[in-house]
Amino acid sequence: MKTIKRIFIFLLALITVVLIHYYLPQRDIVQVVNTDVKRMDISKGSPFWDRPDAGTDQQETRDVRFIYTVNKNDKTRVYRNEDTGWSFPFYLKFDSSDLSAKAQNLANKDDTWVAVTHYGWRIRLFSIFPNATKVKQVSGPDVFLIPWFNIVFLFFVFLILFWIWRTIRRWKKKNVDPITDKIGDELDEVADTVRGHAGKAGQELNEKRSGFRKFMRRWFGSSK
Repeated sequence: MKTIKRIFIFLLALITVVLIHYYLPQRDIVQVVNTDVKRMDISKGSPFWDRPDAGTDQQETRDVRFIYTVNKNDKTRVYRNEDTGWSFPFYLKFDSSDLSAKAQNLANKDDTWVAVTHYGWRIRLFSIFPNATKVKQVSGPDVFLIPWFNIVFLFFVFLILFWIWRTIRRWKKKNVDPITDKIGDELDEVADTVRGHAGKAGQELNEKRSGFRKFMRRWFGSSK
């Protein structure tokens, strides 16, 4: 039972870490080189795509905006640029058109570095792209940005989880532990009773076996 409990806790923790890593905002320091719009066939309800521009039809075949960038090591990074609207994740992004125009303007400037705020992963095998939520010009490729939102968010998540753990522990101590202690005491009493009866039965059996040996030796001269 302990092994099953540990496996369950491990899987729950793994799923939590994966979801937090996917949905929490991250920032890349890059240079914008181009923007584009592609016609895409997207399955309805796909978890790695968001939605068309707010106010437009929800179609499976639609235009998706992209932002193409390179980092200081000349490695390419491609972001999709989609609205999130009012739905999860709650970035409340309605300005994908404006963000595309801003990114294109930055692409036309030489030696301009930007911080692209995004969430999601880039998985080339399945054509999965992170969604850019903000583009902000920075001083250079080595600028250090403190992720204040992530720090505050994770702090509050930790407080909530700690509060839940303390609440469950107190409830267990008040309601579950007395019952398990009572059951344990009753099982101990049953075990003592069984051991007592077993001891008496064993003693009676030894007495009978001893009497049987004496009988056999007396009448048949058996040494067993």
